[in-house]
Amino acid sequence: MADYITTYSGVHFTPTDPDPDGIHIVDIAHALSLLCRGNGHLKQFFSIGEHCIRCALEAEARGYTDRMVLACLLHDGGEAYLSDVPRPYKKEMPRYQQWEEQLLSMIYKKYLGSVLTEEEQKLVKQIDDDLLYFDLRDLLNEPMETPEPRMELKFTYESVPFEKIEKQYLELFYKYYR
Repeated sequence: MADYITTYSGVHFTPTDPDPDGIHIVDIAHALSLLCRGNGHLKQFFSIGEHCIRCALEAEARGYTDRMVLACLLHDGGEAYLSDVPRPYKKEMPRYQQWEEQLLSMIYKKYLGSVLTEEEQKLVKQIDDDLLYFDLRDLLNEPMETPEPRMELKFTYESVPFEKIEKQYLELFYKYYR
């Protein structure tokens, strides 16, 4: 068995020892459009790709810079190569966290020119957490103990074919990628 994965575009990629030249936006968009949030424990399929699109659109609606909109779109990009691990488990997996951080840093450097500053990381995390509130409430029927976050946009949870998510992800990427 090989120590690499074969990506959608045919690249042999080793997520635990990544080569930045093997990172391609088409692979990220395709994989994230097919990966389900919440480890699949939802009322219906909802992809990581759609979540990332919503983060980017909310950042855009909040008036964030083009760089921050793109950062929000890319913020789960490492999961295209490592898969998603729910937060409660991820915090118990330091090696996974290192791989994910390494991949995300490479993705940000490749597509944004640099890693995010602490302030930029906080902005991305805030939108990610705000949208998680609605994912938990609406897709898992979790009772929420905190006030509903103020959102600029309202989203619904209708099933969207992965092809549409992949296309929208790439369109949004190319709109903001400089």
